[in-house]
Amino acid sequence: MKFSNTIFGLATLALVSAAPSRFPHRRSQNQTRSGRAGGMGAPNRPVNTTKTTTSTNSNSATESSASDSSEIVYSTNWAGAVYSAPPSGETFSAVSASFVVPTASVPSNVDSTEGDYGVGIWVGIDGYTYSDAILQTGIDIVVSTSGEITYDAWYEWYPDVSESFNNIQISAGDNVTASVTASSSTSGVATIENLTTGQTATMEISSTYALEGENAEWIVEDYSVDNALIAFADFGDVTFVNCVASTSSSSEGITDATIMDLDNSSGEIFTSVSVLSSSALYVAYNVSGDTSSDSGSGMKGFDVTKEVSTSTSGAGKKMAPASGFLSASC
Repeated sequence: MKFSNTIFGLATLALVSAAPSRFPHRRSQNQTRSGRAGGMGAPNRPVNTTKTTTSTNSNSATESSASDSSEIVYSTNWAGAVYSAPPSGETFSAVSASFVVPTASVPSNVDSTEGDYGVGIWVGIDGYTYSDAILQTGIDIVVSTSGEITYDAWYEWYPDVSESFNNIQISAGDNVTASVTASSSTSGVATIENLTTGQTATMEISSTYALEGENAEWIVEDYSVDNALIAFADFGDVTFVNCVASTSSSSEGITDATIMDLDNSSGEIFTSVSVLSSSALYVAYNVSGDTSSDSGSGMKGFDVTKEVSTSTSGAGKKMAPASGFLSASC
């Protein structure tokens, strides 16, 4: 399936009655949440990259002295893994992954005690090198300084605002599968499945904002509210498993994807991202805001099929994959 560009317009939702337009939690009840792909002060910016570096990691699994070199892209709003292009002559038509919903908290080193902190976890098609449209679905977690935590499952065909699924509940510790499938450049399906509760929410969407099928993403996001980034919550860690990006004739894991870490204008790095296997990705909150990232290192070969307990390693970096995923499938 080859996507082509079409005219721009307002997106419409089909088949299932839409949930109400999503609103930011607590602090901004009177205004619609900005587009999920918004960067700092720019709600219509799919990803705001700041710099690119190359990380070289020794490969202890081989007998040779060869090293693995991987590109790390830094962004003020995205962390995770992205494909900048599909296999030659093809387009991405589906992306999926499973993860355990983390427990978010107010960062321990913040000065302010006002307002909300949030984090989004999602999968999507386009929005990295092709920014005119994104088909995406996932969850938001918002934590207030009073300790209240809310969870929201949503879908979006950017640049239209995201919508909440109104028939599924999400809680910390739930095993969740998120998937998007584009049946054409202007129509597709978003699905969130809660494997813990047995609930599934699906929405068929159509839009005149055409996808290109150029990018596939597995993202932890500092999303925008009222045209500015929400204060980034400490999400602990998220392990995406069963990561698959499909075209009409093939499926890709994340082995060749570009790693992306989240930083700010001061060079503080707030995530640590590692590829665990061809289908597993680990994203940890960097408590210290360390200015030196260890992305792509330290976690290769971890057996994500085994239940493990969270431990802490290094300068404030939580380095053990989240527990609880034993047999999730996409």
